Amino acid sequence: MHGAGRTWVVRGLFVGLVVVVAYLVFEFGRISAGYDIVDAAKDRQSYEDRIATLDEEIVALKQEVALLETHREIDREAYDEVEASLTSLQVKIQEQRDAIAFYRGIVSPADGKPGLRVQDLKLTRGRAEREFNVRLVLVQAMQHDRKVSGDVGLTVQGSQDGVETVYNFTQLLPAEADSSWPFSFRYFQNFDRQLVLPDGFTPERIRVEVRSKTRSIKSIEESFVWAMSQS
Repeated sequence: MHGAGRTWVVRGLFVGLVVVVAYLVFEFGRISAGYDIVDAAKDRQSYEDRIATLDEEIVALKQEVALLETHREIDREAYDEVEASLTSLQVKIQEQRDAIAFYRGIVSPADGKPGLRVQDLKLTRGRAEREFNVRLVLVQAMQHDRKVSGDVGLTVQGSQDGVETVYNFTQLLPAEADSSWPFSFRYFQNFDRQLVLPDGFTPERIRVEVRSKTRSIKSIEESFVWAMSQS
């Protein structure tokens, strides 16, 4: 009975933690949907405090699990449930940490420099053998008094049958795909594009040009190693 009682305590703690995490996920969803990120940034410390609290409670919950494991009264099914719940909770907390880092980079980047920047570039494999997905996130750091507009240029550098070759992304698009790549945003904008590499081509680097058409906001150019990200 003593072990069963501890199991209910653990489950109670987990339910409370899930409620808190669900609230954080909801708040980040509002930001991603266009909620005023400046106002959201004012709550940054509150998010960080809550994550710190969740971390402390996870440690306490792990200690409780270790204690429960020493009691023979606890059944294996209940223990497995607690372990699975811990793993899920830790994943959600990491997602919240990533969310905080994301909008902190928009409102107050570590280098303190305003303007356009590539916040993230991820490459994942598509359904076909030579198909790849490009996930690009652009942000405008610090200066949010007006929108920035322009277009994106992207090239893939590598070797074609042993010869150094550069392809423009318009040459790598699937049939009937839109070859234009405009952007217009105040805080950030996400893009998902597909590329189909020709046979015999080995990609090495991907270069991104973010060409601003808004006065006083400079264009930028960045180069990345061609490397797959986890889906």
